[in-house]
Amino acid sequence: MPQNLDRLTPILKAAPVVPVLIIEDFHTAVPLARALVAGGLTAIEVTLRTPAALDCIKAIAAEVEGAHVGAGTILDARQMEAAVAAGSTFMVSPGAGPRLIEAAADCPVPLLPGIATAGEAMTLLEAGYRAMKFFPAEPAGGAPYLKALASPLPEVMFCPTGGVSPKNAAAYLALSNVVCVGGSWVAPAEAVRAGDWDGITALARAAAALRSA
Repeated sequence: MPQNLDRLTPILKAAPVVPVLIIEDFHTAVPLARALVAGGLTAIEVTLRTPAALDCIKAIAAEVEGAHVGAGTILDARQMEAAVAAGSTFMVSPGAGPRLIEAAADCPVPLLPGIATAGEAMTLLEAGYRAMKFFPAEPAGGAPYLKALASPLPEVMFCPTGGVSPKNAAAYLALSNVVCVGGSWVAPAEAVRAGDWDGITALARAAAALRSA
């Protein structure tokens, strides 16, 4: 089972933006996730870049109704196992090495692997993957690059992440091969530190409306 699209696609299609979070303080995880869900962003990626990340995933999975919490920056099988044990409903990687793809084949939780080139996308396509993260989106060519991939690789849908912002998100979302975008602007670090959950909900609500804008 290389990629369980039946589980992954509804999560990615639930909202146009997947918040990409680096959570330093465990105590902010649940109120932050609740604020994002209240604004309409239900798929939440918690990157494994801090010591608190796995505990944050576990708390969000257990306490935040309506949230689909995923683990980001998955680099190896060990992290994959830990993310599943913490309650992740999806996983995201910045790239897709052969060992990671091998480990994902036996994992019950779907992986959204990262690519930056047409060649990498073709390799994953041959391995049975149809949904991919385009990373780092802006440095790798941005919306024009993804638009160019739509014709030769029509069966692939992308979640561009990396440099995506309110200024360019609509350009990505207008593409036929973009299912959603990933971004951190909906949870600014200063707002999280200040506990400005209403402000974050407002940002999430604006992001959730991008698809219809």
